[in-house]
Amino acid sequence: MPTTLPVPHAESRPLPAYRALFAVDAKDFTGLPAVLHGPVSALIPELVDQSLERAGLSGLKDAKRFPASTGDGIVFGFDPAHLPFVLWPFLGVLDEVLGAYNQRTVGPRIRLRASVHVGPLPDDGGPGDGNGTARNDTHRLLDSRPVKAILAAASEQTTHLAAIISHRVHEDVVLGGYTGLHPDRCIEVPATVDGKSFAQRAWLYIPSPSGNLLGAGLPARETPPAPATEETPTSPPAERHGGNTQHVGEGVALMGDIAGDFSYTGRSTTHHGTNQHWGSGDNVSGDKHAGGTGDRR
Repeated sequence: MPTTLPVPHAESRPLPAYRALFAVDAKDFTGLPAVLHGPVSALIPELVDQSLERAGLSGLKDAKRFPASTGDGIVFGFDPAHLPFVLWPFLGVLDEVLGAYNQRTVGPRIRLRASVHVGPLPDDGGPGDGNGTARNDTHRLLDSRPVKAILAAASEQTTHLAAIISHRVHEDVVLGGYTGLHPDRCIEVPATVDGKSFAQRAWLYIPSPSGNLLGAGLPARETPPAPATEETPTSPPAERHGGNTQHVGEGVALMGDIAGDFSYTGRSTTHHGTNQHWGSGDNVSGDKHAGGTGDRR
């Protein structure tokens, strides 16, 4: 018997439980030789699980909801109560684990884009678990231009992870003061995806900014505190940072040299003191080259 589809707005029905989502994919995955696709696909969840354990989130590692491989990455849901700890210290620990791996590997470097989001999703043991707008938006954030551009512009020797945080997560968790990730470490960007009708307000967090990214006002990274014990608080204290800040109305603000397929046209810009304010477009110091191969998945 065919499945009966619900009719939107025809009646009221219970809202699905809110689930947080975490997704990553590897930069330049499709550019790897075919023989490496399988091993790299298997390696990414291993590095993520190792990072969860080191960040004191082994319970989350064993409690993932509707986990799935995307070929060049993974996605899974989890209890939103873990969101503060996923933002801090987990993202920083994942960056450290990737850096340690890249230093010792003789194969290709593993550099990841990550997205974090939250929203109502079915999670009752059925075949449609995890499917919904929140999951779609998680993948759109992961594929959005700002996070791709920032990772492409960064040094592969230093910056191993670029994370994009949805506005809902930023507002509830970061601005709410529930996480050790301070708002000053996040840069507001408009998340858009080429060829898709998707545009959302989002926030970039780069655990280990490098060279030209530092010139753009991204704060230098500090080592996350050790996981909580009985003698320590359950959540690390929020970090204070007094460095430069950026407010990007549209596009991505960068300084330094940018090579690859990255271009943007915007309006005029203004600058006040040490803080940088972009009304729209991208602010670039140095040489900017467009029309290259860009970031390949």
